[in-house]
Amino acid sequence: MMQTAVGVDVAKASFDVATPLKPGKFRTRAKLPNVAAGFVAFDQWLQAHAPGAPVFMEATGIYHEALAEHLFEQGRTVYVLNPAQVKAFGESQLSRTKTDRTDAKLIARFGVALLATPERLRPWQPLSPEQRTLRELVRRLDDLKSMRQMELNRLDVAREPVRDSIERMVKELGEQIHELEQAIADHIDQDPDLRGRRDLLESIPGIGPVTSAWLLAQLGDGGRFNDARQIVAFAGLNPRLHESGRYRGQARISRVGDHTLRAKLYLPAMTARRTNPVLKAFAQRLSDRGKPFKVVMCAVMRKLLHIAWGVLKNGRPFDPAHAVA
Repeated sequence: MMQTAVGVDVAKASFDVATPLKPGKFRTRAKLPNVAAGFVAFDQWLQAHAPGAPVFMEATGIYHEALAEHLFEQGRTVYVLNPAQVKAFGESQLSRTKTDRTDAKLIARFGVALLATPERLRPWQPLSPEQRTLRELVRRLDDLKSMRQMELNRLDVAREPVRDSIERMVKELGEQIHELEQAIADHIDQDPDLRGRRDLLESIPGIGPVTSAWLLAQLGDGGRFNDARQIVAFAGLNPRLHESGRYRGQARISRVGDHTLRAKLYLPAMTARRTNPVLKAFAQRLSDRGKPFKVVMCAVMRKLLHIAWGVLKNGRPFDPAHAVA
């Protein structure tokens, strides 16, 4: 008997749900509010129409998280999918229409397909309160830094009537950034688990306080990844080769993943390329083989993620000999 699944398409204000009945037919519910009342209505719908089915949804920034947490607390199995995977599945199914309700159906169909190979699935689990707080802090820090940079850009071309206002804003944002950086350091220091994992990450030449905080916020202890390749794919740094018949295209990174994490890894990879003995030798070998600078840097970023996952998984500080092995 075919396993069934429930697909959920989540937006900021509402979500649509669908579950397959038979080929081409679905039971649906549209525009449930993405608040507690909508969650209760969804519970009732699930109990009536799909009592034991797992729920699949896309990762949609932060909009899916409250619903996923509610379902987890209710004892439901929840899977959060990469939107690019769902899109690729839709293209493989020649899906041409795009509405919230059809998206929910597509996610449900993809969920059923994934259940045929359960070894590829890893149920979603909520972040610990400590990691959730850290993630909110580092995201806010990033927002403030972006705001300050925008003000600095304005200051470059500002005329006298507004320069004073911009300068005061830059100063205020600088003070808030300093306070938030201290809050992040204090939060990590006060939690033995976060502090221990931070020390492991910062034992890797190239990873400093800013990068370690981001990695802790995004990856946690690394336990939700089965191996380093999954972390690389999560960051969208896995290579993708385009081939067709006799055509052999260039291998490029997939970019299907967390673009912010990729951006945060670039400068640490630049530093590691100079100061980390393993990555310095690795980058030199690639350069000697004629690889372009961008290819070398993407490879160094991947290798840096591999090493970060390794120290978190093994609970041991960076060891050049072990990293080479």
